[in-house]
Amino acid sequence: MKLKIGISPCPNDTFIFYALLHNKIDTEGINFEVLMKDVEQLNSLAFRAELPITKLSYHALAYLTDKYDLLNTGSALGNNCGPLLIAKRNIALSEIANCNVLIPGKFTTANFLFNLAFPKVAEKEEVIFSKIEDMILQGKADAGVIIHENRFTYEEKGLVKLIDLGEYWEEKYNLPIPLGGIVIDKQLSTSTKQMVDRVIKRSVEYAFENQNETLEYVRMFAQEMDDAVILKHIGLYVNSFTSDLGLKGKEAVQKLYQVAEEKKIIPPISRLEFVPVTSSRKRS
Repeated sequence: MKLKIGISPCPNDTFIFYALLHNKIDTEGINFEVLMKDVEQLNSLAFRAELPITKLSYHALAYLTDKYDLLNTGSALGNNCGPLLIAKRNIALSEIANCNVLIPGKFTTANFLFNLAFPKVAEKEEVIFSKIEDMILQGKADAGVIIHENRFTYEEKGLVKLIDLGEYWEEKYNLPIPLGGIVIDKQLSTSTKQMVDRVIKRSVEYAFENQNETLEYVRMFAQEMDDAVILKHIGLYVNSFTSDLGLKGKEAVQKLYQVAEEKKIIPPISRLEFVPVTSSRKRS
């Protein structure tokens, strides 16, 4: 069986999927064809139903629960790992509504969290996440919402943090922040979905057990090549929730959508379906 899978070039994704894409583990007969794109590009492809399996912002998934189910493995979800609102100078949070703010994509969870914290901002511009720091430094915007490895580089460039949007969520709801997950086409059979879930879990476990080997692949795609930054990135976004969302992780995802509906950030959504968990593959 051949299945196309969309992932981002960010260290957490390349770390998670290295073993799966290089036949380092039992893939249960599935041949995975990878498409590597920025997360907002993956969101767009998912809206066009072009990928049977893909990394997806949890914000985007809110609009696609009729097309995709959520896997138990592969998610970026945790504590103290949310997007940051940054600027060249300290700006009072009460002034943000009057600022021009850069966001890394309309359907990113970063934009969802920004909307939650600052619902009255009218002037927002979508740009690829890697350009946000430089555009602020060049005076092309007042502030910006940064994600991924930029969380570890903005201070070196002389930028300041105005608010940690992940902390804002965690303090308000006492739950980890769901950023992105791995989803699978609803039309695939339940057994295929469970098979993919098991394979990704196996890939995560291999990455943790063989970090030096896996990091060689991660370095090929990391925007920030410094090993210390790469390791910080992986340590922040790949954790126990990546191996298995569990009850706490699923509660956080469902809370995200409940709050988003109540705040009218998203329209009412159809019920989110999680792929049923199975034990390891049975061998004859």
